[in-house]
Amino acid sequence: MASPAQTITTLLEPAFAALSEGSDPMLRPSSRPGFDFQVNGSIALAKKLGRRPQEIATLVTSGVELKEVCDSVEVTPQGFVNLRMDDNFLASCVSEVAADPRLGVETAANPLTVVVDYSSPNVAKEMHAGILRTTVIGDCLCLLLEHVGHRVIRENHVGDWGTQFGMLIEYLLDLGEAEGAHELSVGDLDGFYRRARAAFDASPDMQERSRRRVVALQSGDPETLRLWGILVDESVVYFEDVYAKLGVKLTRADIVGESFYNPTLAQVVAELDEKGLLVESDGAKCVFVDGWTSREGEPLPLIVQKSDGGYGYATTDLATLRDRFGRLGADLAVYVVGAPQAQHFAMCFAVAAEAGWLPSLERAVHVAFGSVLGADRKMFKSRAGATFKLVDLLDEAVQRAGDAVSARSLELGEAERASVARMVGIGAVKYADLSTDRLRDYVFDLDRMVSFDGNTGPYLQYARVRCLSIFRRAGLDPADYLGGELTIQVGHPAERDLALALTGFGAATSAAVESWSPHKLCAYLYDLAGLYTTFFENCPVLKAPDEETKSSRLALCALSAAVLGQGLSLLGIESPERM
Repeated sequence: MASPAQTITTLLEPAFAALSEGSDPMLRPSSRPGFDFQVNGSIALAKKLGRRPQEIATLVTSGVELKEVCDSVEVTPQGFVNLRMDDNFLASCVSEVAADPRLGVETAANPLTVVVDYSSPNVAKEMHAGILRTTVIGDCLCLLLEHVGHRVIRENHVGDWGTQFGMLIEYLLDLGEAEGAHELSVGDLDGFYRRARAAFDASPDMQERSRRRVVALQSGDPETLRLWGILVDESVVYFEDVYAKLGVKLTRADIVGESFYNPTLAQVVAELDEKGLLVESDGAKCVFVDGWTSREGEPLPLIVQKSDGGYGYATTDLATLRDRFGRLGADLAVYVVGAPQAQHFAMCFAVAAEAGWLPSLERAVHVAFGSVLGADRKMFKSRAGATFKLVDLLDEAVQRAGDAVSARSLELGEAERASVARMVGIGAVKYADLSTDRLRDYVFDLDRMVSFDGNTGPYLQYARVRCLSIFRRAGLDPADYLGGELTIQVGHPAERDLALALTGFGAATSAAVESWSPHKLCAYLYDLAGLYTTFFENCPVLKAPDEETKSSRLALCALSAAVLGQGLSLLGIESPERM
């Protein structure tokens, strides 16, 4: 199913290619009143060919039959081509979307197996606000990839290995297993870790015991592994509670911690050595990657085995690539990790490609993102300087959403109000994150997030509720206006604008997937909600002038509700039926 934009692009591409192979029509929404699209490609092509943009624009449009698609074509002196869709063609396109169970979203022609690495909390450490972005963005990307037909393998690369576990195990023993496990089970991970660190710093005896315990852990001592398992299991239970509250799809089955790769690290180093990639530098085993230098201009090494024989993050990340493209048979590996790790991953990908574990650099993607900031535009922390617990922020968002919902929805019962408050509060936090270009930092502002005004999750949820309220008042089922043979009319300008936007859902979804950018889908949904509001205010539905117009406008309402609901679902946001 081709949208109007896709149809025009398909018609124009051969004309541009005839003048210069690979030229792009560069179709964009038009800002000129009375037109729907603007073709900008003539300007770039004219510069390339040394001709006037208006001449190029006239050439490409005169050689294309646009009459059945557009009822107005304007070539400007600057070389822009403004197009207005034919009303009948637009009506047929939006009717096709309404009849399509997938609402115009096409499935991938070549489905891939995609491993998505995201969230990655540390055992016995609290999940703070800083982990919100990787978890929310990663989960959204998984939903989008699955919706367009790819096979997704979620991997939660939990930090469950390292020298700190010697300290944590000894503290667990000092407390007593039962009491220590209880501290972890009630979610006091921060308190447990801080008290363990304080005890370690204050006691030379504990420091020595912790060092011995690390050796026992790394050598596979059964009793030490059992105690380590208590720390991991209790932490994972807490992680699952937070994920359930946040409404993300990660489960215990998706956890593949650092410990999983530990037995393979020596083999990773050995294979790098066999391939002639290892260089010894100051006692450490390294790989020097072409093109990477230090600030002083010296070759920059990726250290895969430290001078004391230990391994670091680079070794583990090489092991994950080796495993994902080997054992798991991945076509693509996606790492949803903060922007500061860009150089690290670029070097790991380059080494893995040289080693033959990564088929090509294009098959591994670092989906980088910015930071969550406080009102002072610094890293988000409390006034006391501590980082905020993610679960506390989510609880507060639900509470504030509950207050807002109660003020608006006096007719809702207590149980329904609580359910709506949860959807609105959690959705508000997710949407604020996802609607921001992932490479940008953003300020965590709960008042703005839970507002029903502006580009927020609650605004979109409420827009969908307004769509559905028409059917509830009339005692109708919106499903009866989708999937059938009903033809939608586009007579009123507000109908026309809404219909055109509804045909763009597939393109917006594709754009979000192809650029790993959920904010593009958010922007589309926000624009759609605004256009629906304009339609709602200008086009009577139940009091339409005739039955044909009434049925058409009900179909637009039903389709708007379906697209908003599906779009929010792809963002990982639930939508209440009423507020």
